[in-house]
Amino acid sequence: MKILYPWLKEFVDLTVPPAELGARLSLAGLPLDSLEETTAGPVLDFEVTNNRPDCLGHYGVARETAALFRLPLKPLTPALKESSEKASRAIRVEIECPDLCARYTARIIHGVTVQPSPLWLRERLKAIGQSSINNVVDITNYVMFETGQPMHAFDLSRIAENRIVVRRARPSEKLRTLDGVERVLRKDTCVVADTAGGRAIGGVMGGADSEISFDTRDILLESAWFEPISVRRTAKELGLRTEASFRFERGVDCQMVETASQRAAQMIQDLAGGQVLRGVVDVFPAPDKLTEIQFTRREWLRVMGADVPDAEVEAVLGALGFEPKRSRARSGTGPQDAAWKCKQPSWRRDVKREIDLVEEVARLHGYDKFPARLPAARVPAERLPHAQAEERLRQRLVALGYQEIVSITLVEPELDEIFRRDGVHPALLNNPLAQDASLMRTNGILSMLQALEWNINHGQDNLRLFEIGKRYELRDGDAFETPILNLGATGLARAKSLQDSERPFDFAELRGDLDAIGELSGGWHWQAGGPSWLAAGRAAWVASHQSPNKVVGHAGELARRAMERFKLRQSIFVAELQLLPLLTAMEATLATRRFQSWPRFPTVERDFSLILPDGTTFGAVVDALRALGIAEITQIDPIDLFRGASIGEGRYSLLLRVTFQSAEGTLTEPQLSDFSDRIIGTLETKIGATLRSR
Repeated sequence: MKILYPWLKEFVDLTVPPAELGARLSLAGLPLDSLEETTAGPVLDFEVTNNRPDCLGHYGVARETAALFRLPLKPLTPALKESSEKASRAIRVEIECPDLCARYTARIIHGVTVQPSPLWLRERLKAIGQSSINNVVDITNYVMFETGQPMHAFDLSRIAENRIVVRRARPSEKLRTLDGVERVLRKDTCVVADTAGGRAIGGVMGGADSEISFDTRDILLESAWFEPISVRRTAKELGLRTEASFRFERGVDCQMVETASQRAAQMIQDLAGGQVLRGVVDVFPAPDKLTEIQFTRREWLRVMGADVPDAEVEAVLGALGFEPKRSRARSGTGPQDAAWKCKQPSWRRDVKREIDLVEEVARLHGYDKFPARLPAARVPAERLPHAQAEERLRQRLVALGYQEIVSITLVEPELDEIFRRDGVHPALLNNPLAQDASLMRTNGILSMLQALEWNINHGQDNLRLFEIGKRYELRDGDAFETPILNLGATGLARAKSLQDSERPFDFAELRGDLDAIGELSGGWHWQAGGPSWLAAGRAAWVASHQSPNKVVGHAGELARRAMERFKLRQSIFVAELQLLPLLTAMEATLATRRFQSWPRFPTVERDFSLILPDGTTFGAVVDALRALGIAEITQIDPIDLFRGASIGEGRYSLLLRVTFQSAEGTLTEPQLSDFSDRIIGTLETKIGATLRSR
């Protein structure tokens, strides 16, 4: 909301500069977005929250300013010179839909002269971003920005039978609005009509058939209250957002309707001439009832923890229009039993409870005046389930060189479908803010790729990222969340240095990182394959070591067609794991871990140069050796891999190093020979390995 400083000073005698005013109001809950100089004076642009429609006009901000600086607020009391002819004889008003229009006033002005507005009015409107049209239309806009009450002026000669009917739109009814567009209205649209048809969309925009022109001589001045939800739906469906709908959507002051009408009529009389007919046609079927709210010092102390003087309470609430009246509690006479009965003002429908009054006094008294202290804890803090295991997982990932990201879970449906698992029903938003954020993600890969893409496009080529988040789906109509861990990496695994050459990140690096994570949970069981959007031969399914048939995730290199969709020009490696099985396995592994002293006896290494058939994985070799049950085997490592003509087609050479160690004594040569024979025999019979002779 743009506030012109000289305009504001017409209602409150300010002496502080605009910058200080903006700073003080920001601390009181009305944040200042910007301050700029214009030909009409300084303009302060405030961010007004949806619950404060009273601040969508200069007078409402003036009320806040007067309460903040403890200054008197000048009353808004227009003085009209009315003719002897009654307005009720010139116009009739009916409201057929009181649920959409709670109040409608019509004032008649005869003999006006429509012409360009004076310079001061044009400059003020320009300063707050409004274009000048003519003096009558400019006045209705001016009053709206002054009081917060939208206004509209009709050419009375174009109102059939001098009758206004506020009704619902008829089936397939059309109306050409002031912007020249013919619009089809839905059945629940509020229409301001005459006997011939619609003349305006209630609360949104007037119709072109009754607009004010330079030939207009008689005016019907409308000031009304339209139901906020109806206006919001109509404006959204028609794609027609106006300053009027912006205010009606948030709820204008129903009691300001007549005051604003008088103010606009006075200005029209001053700037356009004419005679204002006596009285106003005011149709108000069910005047609203304002509630009484009690404010007690006991509640104030409970919430704020520090006291303020009675005079401060009464000054703040009185300046804001709550009319506090001092009372006492039924029992006790101490200061904590002090209480005030307050009347809810018509412009503050957001204040309904005692806690709301506490907030009003606190923000205008100044939050900075309260001592900083921690409230007494009534419930002891308790860590969330699996919190310790999750923290250990984060520490391991950071130690591996990964950085954590937090991404938005709303994604584009078409992109999400690329990585969606078969049989998953996505959760679509009913009312999304944008098409590319209209679906709850069914996987974490898309969010990770978007993060990698953004960083690569901004010059970050070497990346290792992880995210602990959730994926979403519908199961039998119910929403279901699955916690997940996502990894993403690209670029170099090792940068070039004086001692080492650079090494690109590849699938082996990703698998190594996942194995390092798996050490915390008892290890992984790797299975060949993977989703179709991963590169064949450089992808795998991941299962827990305890349940090798239960897949908990996948990992691999992004396939070329997926890379082209995101316009990526370097290899991308990603992984997604279900988080809860991982954390549960980590906790179970930690629970079984026991202290063991470091063995006093030396380790012994034996190398085995094996010839293996193509397709034999290192995992199969390890599983075969572990199945022997030799407790002295402490480590199994691949040292070298070779393919060539000397080995033969369909085979490859693997140099395997096995480390032995005993906690009971030094291993003897006969023991080692027995271990070696058993290892060779198992490898030959189970996986078809042979020892390489040369």
